[in-house]
Amino acid sequence: MRRALAIALLVATGALVAVVLHRLTEMRDIHGSPTVEFKATTTPQPVRPSLPWPMFGRDPARTATSFGTRPPLRRVWIAGGRSLIEFPPAVGYGRLFYTDGGGRLYAISAATGARAWRYDAHRGSAASPAVGPYAHGTVYASFLNRLPAHEKDPHDGEVVALAAGTGRVRWSAHIGASETSPLLLDGRVYVGGWDGVIYALDARTGRRLWAYGMAGAIKGGLAAGAAVVYAGSYDGHVYALDAATGRLVWRAAGQPSLFHHGTFYATPVVAYERVYVGSTDGRMYSFGARSGRIRWSYHTGGYVYGSAAAWKGLVLVGSYDHHLYAFDAATGDVRWHFDAGAAISGSTTVVDGVAWFSSLGGRTFALEARTGRLLWSGRGGKYAPAVSDGTRIFLVEHAAVEAFQPRR
Repeated sequence: MRRALAIALLVATGALVAVVLHRLTEMRDIHGSPTVEFKATTTPQPVRPSLPWPMFGRDPARTATSFGTRPPLRRVWIAGGRSLIEFPPAVGYGRLFYTDGGGRLYAISAATGARAWRYDAHRGSAASPAVGPYAHGTVYASFLNRLPAHEKDPHDGEVVALAAGTGRVRWSAHIGASETSPLLLDGRVYVGGWDGVIYALDARTGRRLWAYGMAGAIKGGLAAGAAVVYAGSYDGHVYALDAATGRLVWRAAGQPSLFHHGTFYATPVVAYERVYVGSTDGRMYSFGARSGRIRWSYHTGGYVYGSAAAWKGLVLVGSYDHHLYAFDAATGDVRWHFDAGAAISGSTTVVDGVAWFSSLGGRTFALEARTGRLLWSGRGGKYAPAVSDGTRIFLVEHAAVEAFQPRR
């Protein structure tokens, strides 16, 4: 009897070891190909001159790349200071539009920082607004639960559309609690919710055009490319949906770990015929935009919460392991990395060849995007710090927005 038990235990141990070894093999980094589902050039979505940074990531693909100005810089104004600003402003019509943690949406002058108007949603907020051309300028903002939110209801959220000039409410739509920065594309507004639903709304009226449900919350924004919208979910998958109908094009998971899959918080980036998105499993992934197949993966030493920037064949993204990485967009090879001295939770933007990001240590950095060379750093900022209107850089601190111009 003892011998039989020993043999059974040995067999079970061997099976467990085999499973662990198999999983460890599956968890290895995947090296990418420069010829499979990859196109070296990316044509950014056109942006109207009056809308230099109309949404999170600047364009529908969320490439977070723009022309602008470089260090050395001088500060010309500072605004805000009341409550946490977690996500950067949208920029258009000579104004900045941003929300704070108290559910207040502000419109301020890009030239002076003076307030034009304020809208109080009486709801939580953790997203960038978007601004579009409808009716001479409309601002779209997504919100969480009503305040004070003693219990977080995943079904209690709202999207509000306001006149960019006056702040007058044009429409509001009840959705799941949402911390996704709205995606504007072809007269539609796309947002996701804690209720696991992606919503497509008419940008003029707020009418729901379609909805697609998932098994987990959607917390990051959606990205778009070639009439397809992409979203990461807390169910551990990345989804590709037809932008017009909401039909599922593909669904893909990250690599398995020993015990579970990671989840996707970051907003995807669409570039080079790939989809780039980080995961809580510590990996940065490149999926084929058409197929959904993993084209490369790289395991950093910590969560990858922030969204990447795609710039001249590089994908730049931060990790909780304290490093900003510059990956070869085709293969996933690390071209350079920079130690920020603290975890990086927010997203990266590239303005005129300079990569801007902040760390949870409360510092903002500007690096030469091609090489990783440090150009400037300063105190303040923890999340996604920088946007530009082409002539100024706007940096987000904990509860304030600062404007910088070239130092002369």
